[in-house]
Parts: sequence; structure tokens; C-alpha cells
Amino acid sequence: MIAKYRREPIPMGLLQVIEYSFVIIGSFFVAIGFNLFLLPNNVASGGVSGISTITKAVFDWEPSIVQWLLNIPLFIAGLLILGRNFGAKTLIGTVILPFFVFLTSDMEPATLDPLLGAIFGGMSVGVGIGIVFRGKASTGGIDLAAQLLHKYIPLPLGICVALFDGMIVLTATLVFSVEQGLYALIGLFVTSRTIDFVQVGFNRSKNVMIITEHVEQVRQVILDDVDRGVTVWDGQGGYTNESRKIIMCVIAQNEFNKVTQMVKRIDPGAFIVTMNASEVLGEGFKKT
Repeated sequence: MIAKYRREPIPMGLLQVIEYSFVIIGSFFVAIGFNLFLLPNNVASGGVSGISTITKAVFDWEPSIVQWLLNIPLFIAGLLILGRNFGAKTLIGTVILPFFVFLTSDMEPATLDPLLGAIFGGMSVGVGIGIVFRGKASTGGIDLAAQLLHKYIPLPLGICVALFDGMIVLTATLVFSVEQGLYALIGLFVTSRTIDFVQVGFNRSKNVMIITEHVEQVRQVILDDVDRGVTVWDGQGGYTNESRKIIMCVIAQNEFNKVTQMVKRIDPGAFIVTMNASEVLGEGFKKT
């Protein structure tokens, strides 16, 4: 008999060290993206960093000071009003990001092309925030402000974040130009997509649901030939009211064609529904 070895869980102390490291490394990436790409090109792509870009242009205020002056009160307000324990990691992210912005403020801009600044600045900020999120923390700022707004106004949290970012981009448009506002939107979009990429990575999967008269054959071929688990549901036809079985399985993206071809060989009339599964945790996929 072949023994199966289960991966031992990471000790709690080491896990905390890793998560704190993620917060520090991620904050550094955000600061680099801000000073090398966004600030030199006046790309105010949302968040507290966007506000500090505008105040730098209008009042010549040091961005790191502005970020501290906004982040710390927001963090305290979050603790007092929301009554939530944001944790030491979020406090570190809130404090250390402006510190890294200050440390890297003398670095030469990587480009003075605002489009390149928006794209690569958005990527660097997105990588940094994604790494911070993997450390189960945040860098505070607009996210906390949005949570405060969400508490008193019945709007979804995502809408609250979008409202704040939208106001910052609109202000950038009025202060700089319409073009700079559009560059800010590009940077905001690139940041959002990059965060998703860092969180999910390349490991895209497919959630496949199969309705067929040959349930047992399809189930067996997926188990044996594809080596994936399946779940069989009891369903009912909406038109015929007949009982039928629904097979659900989650497969890797590169296994999709193989599965559909095997199912069609068994039952050419099978009904197959496929959905993207952006993150799958468990046996055969990513471990927590």
C-alpha cells in the first residue's frame, strides 16, 4: 500500500512572520509604483495616494505626510466607529506605506510618459496591494473611509469605494486635465486587474455541470480518465417535470476539451454548462 503524506500545517508563529513580511513587501511595491510612475506623471488613480498626488501639484505638500495625515485618523475612526479590530498588520500597512513613500521619494522617475506611468504604476500598485491582501491586511486609506460611509448609508461597500475613487479621479480631471483624468482611470483599472491576478494567478479552473441520460458512464470516465472528483445532484426538468441527475465537477482549464469530448462520445445529446472558477481550494487544487 502506498502511504499518502499530508502536508503539515505551517506553524502559527512562522505564518504570522510570513504575513507580516507580505504587508511590508507589498507596501514597498506600492510606494515604488507611486514614486516611479504615478506621481511624476500626475496620475491620481484613486485612493489616498491619488489625493496626495493632487495636493502635491496644488500645494506642493509632501505626499508621505499627506498620506500619514489621512491614513492614521481614518484608522482610528475605523476602530472607534466601526468597533472592529483591524489588527496590527493593517496598522503596520497604514503606517509603513507612507514611510516607504518618504524613503523612495528621491528616486528618479522611470518614465515621464503618462500612459506608461498609468499602466506600469497601476501594475506595481496592484502587485503591492495584492501581496498585502495575501498577508490578510490592508493599507487602510480609502477602504476604511468607504467602510465608514457604508455604515451610515445603505450602499454596497463596492459602490462606496467606487464613489471615493470616482471623486478623486474627477478632482484630478479638474486640477490637471481631462487627459490626466483618463490616465487615472487607466491606472485604476490596471491596479484592479493586477490585484485579481496576484490573488488568483494563472490557475484558472472550470466548473462544469453536465446533464445526461448516461450519468454512471460519464461519472466513471471523469473519475478514472481525468482523475477528478464529481458531485451528482438530483434535479428536475423545468418543462417536463422529470427527475434527472446533474453531474458537477471542477477541472483545470487545460482539461476542459478532454472532458467535453469524452462526454460527447458517450452522449452526443448531453447538455453541458461551463463557468469560470477563479479560485478553487481543496484536494487536487490549491491548498489553503
